[in-house]
Amino acid sequence: MIRTIHDFLERWKEETDATLKIFKSLTDESLQVAIPGGRTLGRLANHIVETVTEMPHQLGLPIMEETVNYTTVQELVTHYKKYADQLAGAIISHWSDDTLEKDTNMYGASWKNGFSLWVLLTHQTHHRGQMTVLMRMAGLKVPGIYGPSKEEWEAWGKVPLA
Repeated sequence: MIRTIHDFLERWKEETDATLKIFKSLTDESLQVAIPGGRTLGRLANHIVETVTEMPHQLGLPIMEETVNYTTVQELVTHYKKYADQLAGAIISHWSDDTLEKDTNMYGASWKNGFSLWVLLTHQTHHRGQMTVLMRMAGLKVPGIYGPSKEEWEAWGKVPLA
């Protein structure tokens, strides 16, 4: 639950670091990998980057919504970091803890701003999970985020937990 700006900023730092860890494990070639009929790794990564400007813009923060199709890992990393930092700065500058309790129309429903920030956090977590499946399909090593990955267990000479 996001009850204070400090709560959000702590989680945001952890989650943006995790997203950057996933992005930096990609290759430019892997951005084209997809499950048949599904999004590519590149599309999922771009969607995460877009949402870091789209949701805050919808919340009334002074962030310009950006929809760009980045085609390299470096572009994705650079722009995600830029927008993630911009979001943190905008929240520090324009919101207080009381602002988190205010309601905003989000996607046709009334959401508390603190809930919207929680959705932003879990949204990228959801898509990172999808990305790890595609990363394995692409033959990439998946970095551990909330604990060691299968590849990290194997590198340590251990049997991955089921």
